[in-house]
Amino acid sequence: MDASHVSRHPVFCTVVPPHLLDKIARSERLPRADAAQRTLEQDALLRTRRSVTTLRGIAPAVGTPASDEPRRTIYDAQHRTRLPGKKVRGEGDGASGDATVNRAYAGLGATYELFLKGFGRHSIDDSGLALDASVHYGQDYNNAFWDGQQMVFGDGDGDIFLDFTVSIDVIGHELTHGVTQYTANLDYHGQSGALNESMSDVFGSLIKQYSLDQTAQDADWLIGAGLLGPDVTGVALRSMKAPGTAYDDDELGKDPQPATMDDYVKTSQDNGGVHINSGIPNHAFYLVATELGGKAWERAGRIWYDTLTGGELASDADFKDFARLTVAAAVARYGDGGAEHQALQKAWSTVGLG
Repeated sequence: MDASHVSRHPVFCTVVPPHLLDKIARSERLPRADAAQRTLEQDALLRTRRSVTTLRGIAPAVGTPASDEPRRTIYDAQHRTRLPGKKVRGEGDGASGDATVNRAYAGLGATYELFLKGFGRHSIDDSGLALDASVHYGQDYNNAFWDGQQMVFGDGDGDIFLDFTVSIDVIGHELTHGVTQYTANLDYHGQSGALNESMSDVFGSLIKQYSLDQTAQDADWLIGAGLLGPDVTGVALRSMKAPGTAYDDDELGKDPQPATMDDYVKTSQDNGGVHINSGIPNHAFYLVATELGGKAWERAGRIWYDTLTGGELASDADFKDFARLTVAAAVARYGDGGAEHQALQKAWSTVGLG
């Protein structure tokens, strides 16, 4: 990745999209609406701050070879918005009495381990970058995000959303935005932005599957399972297996994600629908992984990782560019005409990108 590349859309990445929070902010239940509105306002402030402080794709540090061990530090923001907060657990420290701290620590470790053992990558930047996270951010903050330097988790409002550390795939999702930042640096708008989101969903799901030692057939392929409150009609934020089915709730509305190009959503919201149209490449990955079977990170995940990090994926790539490059990556690693090549052709054709 050329460190001089200037991204036209500096990335502030949250797991809950603004269009969803906007729906909640219109609720007639005032505590619910107020929490969503505060989250939207805080996200807007952070997004603006990110746009004026991080305008470039960044190169990994160059120095001594990275260790195979992570370097994690967890901070407690103590319901404030000043980061990082008070240090509460460092690498190798014993478990905290705070379950949120321990979940964040474990999630950072699982993400580091999958990228190292699955793909030979040493942390987010492939040079052993320290993994920092702040928990208990803000008041009833309904989101989690990667700010370009660290992870941040809200506690949720306890109503629509629960603690954002409960889903390990959410932790993996946000940290993968960091991997994308250090590699293809995909512009956060339109199809390239949807690819950015999809890469995070793909590797977030793989991190969960790796930590649970699941096969592609055993996995639930849900992003954010366990995150929705008990009164919400839904199972997760997104479904890679069946985009558009994760929730159908009076407050949240119906999951808008399409599974194929036939239902591609053209919108000016959410940076051109980055959290919506990501359902299409998400579904393609699910189809490839389940067609190949076994552990999804071993072949399907390897192809996606090679495509993200191979140097050919342009920052403004669209879905067709990405599909073509996955096929090239599969041929380079596994040869032409094999099961991997066939699975990719079938999957991309199914979602309308043959």
